[in-house]
Amino acid sequence: MKFAIFLNPQIPGSGWAAEENAKARRPIGRDRESYQKLLHEVREIAVHADRIGFDALMMTEHHFHSEGFEFSVNPLMFLTDLAARTERILLAPLGLVLPTWDPIRAAEDVALLDHFSRGRLRLGVARGYQARWANVLGQRWHASAARSDGSKSDNRNFDVFGEVLKIMKMAWEQDSLRYRSDVLDYEVPAPYEGLEGWPAQEWTRTFGAPGEIDENGVLRSVSVCPKPYQDPHPELWQPFTVSDRSVVRAAQEGILPWMFTPNPDEHAKKAKLYQDECAKLGRDYRLGEHTGILKIVGMADTREEAIATYGQGMQKDFASFFGPFGYLEVLRKQEDDKHQPISPEKGDFKRMADVEMALIGGPDDVKRGIQRMLDRMPDLEWFGLFMQGQQGVLPLDTVKRNLELFATKVIPEFQG
Repeated sequence: MKFAIFLNPQIPGSGWAAEENAKARRPIGRDRESYQKLLHEVREIAVHADRIGFDALMMTEHHFHSEGFEFSVNPLMFLTDLAARTERILLAPLGLVLPTWDPIRAAEDVALLDHFSRGRLRLGVARGYQARWANVLGQRWHASAARSDGSKSDNRNFDVFGEVLKIMKMAWEQDSLRYRSDVLDYEVPAPYEGLEGWPAQEWTRTFGAPGEIDENGVLRSVSVCPKPYQDPHPELWQPFTVSDRSVVRAAQEGILPWMFTPNPDEHAKKAKLYQDECAKLGRDYRLGEHTGILKIVGMADTREEAIATYGQGMQKDFASFFGPFGYLEVLRKQEDDKHQPISPEKGDFKRMADVEMALIGGPDDVKRGIQRMLDRMPDLEWFGLFMQGQQGVLPLDTVKRNLELFATKVIPEFQG
């Protein structure tokens, strides 16, 4: 098994742990000094994780977070900075929200980071669920945030995601690209019939890609450069695969799904569906292979110390921010009233531990939690530590100690 860290960068001094400071610097997301502190902490964590043996560092994409939480505006650019500071750890935007991107610009930027990191890039691709920013940046494609409810707008998001990904793959794989997309109303080249009057036609005919210029000097296609460092492109990952529809498409596109459903039995069901769908396409994976699972993890030398350190700070931020987006549903138990939403008061540490969304404790507690997943999926490929409630909330030394304890006491038990 391989091990990754998932960072939701948080500006230090924001959120409930530093409420007065966050109010005094409101909006703290535009405070220059505070953002420099975030950069320092994330860089320290990345370099530390690289040195102590973690396999990947993952970071999401979000915009307009004036409150200072989930503050990774452009993960490709952020990870480019970290690529220059690390040596071996894989770097993964998890994920690039495709319905808000131009496909060719995305393909170019991904290829650049793949070269900068010499193939250490793994590309997460996502649909985007936060309407505040996804609706603004997705308006060019008439796409809004994904709702996972099968509605007209949700289906539009699903279709745009698939079309942007299709064009990106074409840009990576084809030396000369010509394509008309009815889904996006997008033409390559523009106009699609051909661009007349290209001044440097002899230059392009001599040195450009075959097919770019025809015998009449009309530009018929374009060549998206550079080609990625990896052939044909970085491995694709997808966060956080919950619906069956997303699991099936991940299998069809050869995407590695990351899951955030809490119960190990639910993980196993999704992993089995993914395995079966891949088998239909001739990709025979063992159960859990080419699959990742994300858990909140907080470690200390003892369970009591871990609860004291992580339990209280974690639950309030999670309930206050993620709760309104419906993430408290992952805390649902069988005995809960299925007609009533899970209230923020139920988003406490005990419930997180009961449904196994969080593994909090000493090394043996965390190892037992991981083993319960392996009992159901013996060939689970990736385990991710969701650092929610840590970076930006706890002292940096505490965060680094948590990672070091995991790297020395847990990882060796499951490698190989």
